[in-house]
Amino acid sequence: MSTLRDLAEEHTHLRPADIDHLHRIAGDWQLLSDLSFADLLLWVPVDADGTFLCVAQVRPTTAPTAYQDDQVGRIIGGSEVAHLAVAYSQGRIWREGDPVWYGDVPARHEAIPVRLRTADGEAGEVIAVVGRDTNLSTARTPSQLELNYLTTADDLAQMIADGTFPPPRHPGETTSAPRVGDGLVRLDAGGKVTYASPNAQSAYRRLGYAAHLVGEDLAALHRRLAGDPLDGTEAATGILAALRGEAPPRREIDARGATMLTRALPLMPAGVPIGALVLVRDITEVRRRDRALITKDATIREIHHRVKNNLQTVAALLRLQARRVAMPEARVALEESVRRVASIALVHETLSMSSDEAVEFDGIVDRVASAATEVAATEVSVGMRRQGSFGVLPAEIATSLVMVLNELLLNAVEHGFPPSDEADEPVPAASGMVPVAAPEVDPALRPEVVVSAHRFRKMLHVSVTDNGRGLPPEFDAERGSRLGLQIVRALVTGELRGTIELRAGVDGGTEALLVVPLGRSGLDGRSQV
Repeated sequence: MSTLRDLAEEHTHLRPADIDHLHRIAGDWQLLSDLSFADLLLWVPVDADGTFLCVAQVRPTTAPTAYQDDQVGRIIGGSEVAHLAVAYSQGRIWREGDPVWYGDVPARHEAIPVRLRTADGEAGEVIAVVGRDTNLSTARTPSQLELNYLTTADDLAQMIADGTFPPPRHPGETTSAPRVGDGLVRLDAGGKVTYASPNAQSAYRRLGYAAHLVGEDLAALHRRLAGDPLDGTEAATGILAALRGEAPPRREIDARGATMLTRALPLMPAGVPIGALVLVRDITEVRRRDRALITKDATIREIHHRVKNNLQTVAALLRLQARRVAMPEARVALEESVRRVASIALVHETLSMSSDEAVEFDGIVDRVASAATEVAATEVSVGMRRQGSFGVLPAEIATSLVMVLNELLLNAVEHGFPPSDEADEPVPAASGMVPVAAPEVDPALRPEVVVSAHRFRKMLHVSVTDNGRGLPPEFDAERGSRLGLQIVRALVTGELRGTIELRAGVDGGTEALLVVPLGRSGLDGRSQV
């Protein structure tokens, strides 16, 4: 199904600013739907013959829907749009007419014109119509709660027609909470409570206020209840701002171990401030879980930090031992172990600074590549370059992959561009891949190793390519017995469940190709294709 923006751009001549305003309405109109006990449908005119297109729909959570089928994308005309046409052409809320039937469901039609105010604050032209359709099959005598809901809904409907609802959204805020059913308080122009729903009364009782709210000055009550005077002042300031016609950000009040989220909305039908609507929600358990998660995250980061420190200690001990060993082969083996341990420590260092079990891998690759050029035993100055992005990788993939790349990069530098006195004879491979005598590298070509990465269909494709002297003709990656090659093969096929191929480059040199699946790690939502 196409989105609101897609439908509006395809079928209408609305300006981008008009479509943005319709998006704001659709992002905040669950409130109006719940207060109205009605479905809301957003209709835009398609052409001059009076045809309208439904670009958005919301169903109430407080009453049965009038529509079993989704109406988005439906185009109607003729007698079906008479109420929409009146609201659109005359710029007023239409409430006349008899009930209509949708199948076996009786419903009452209403139509609310949608205006976008101009830059100087004047009411602009009507750009769309909100249809408010109420299922009448369960009609009965309304309770006090329902009467207050409907009265507030009518005020908000008039504000849509005036272009003053919804209010601007503050940075970082979502539209998920609080909702009408969480708790509703209505204030008069003086800030006194005229109605409080049972859920709202219960939320204030958890903060320590047991008396009935009706008649209370809510701003003053917030100051008295809040455990932190600053929180109480901010919550009270938000109430007073709403009474002045402003739309303050949401506030939290903590008292007696409970936490309540408040959202204050001005009520200004026809531009006249008549009070405010305050939605409240008890979020005590939500905040308790948040605190538990913060503690858990801090503990996990501390564990990664200690693991990193321990790995660095192990690397330092191996480095110290390597200096004391007289046998060249043993020294080389210990130095290789130092580099492998250090590469794993890089991942844990990054995780210790992250809020989750995932890391931005590009920085790690760059550091490993830089270290490979610094420690490799070669007289040639080899350049390192990365193409593409690895993106965010989960820890279980990052730890194994950094080991693999460390081995491949060291091999590319040391054996693709060996020292001049070793260029004509094979040498033991530090990372498990045996070079062979080959023609000298073209001096016109700058020695370079390129690491490339891209994602495609939940797979990470990585290549490590050099323009060095290449692989020997008899080279067999599957039968290689060197430790480095065994580590690479074991990690790729085992831990990473991927594949690796070592082959001669198209223009000379060596190319290592890795394909690693990402779907099993829950990374689908953050994959970068």
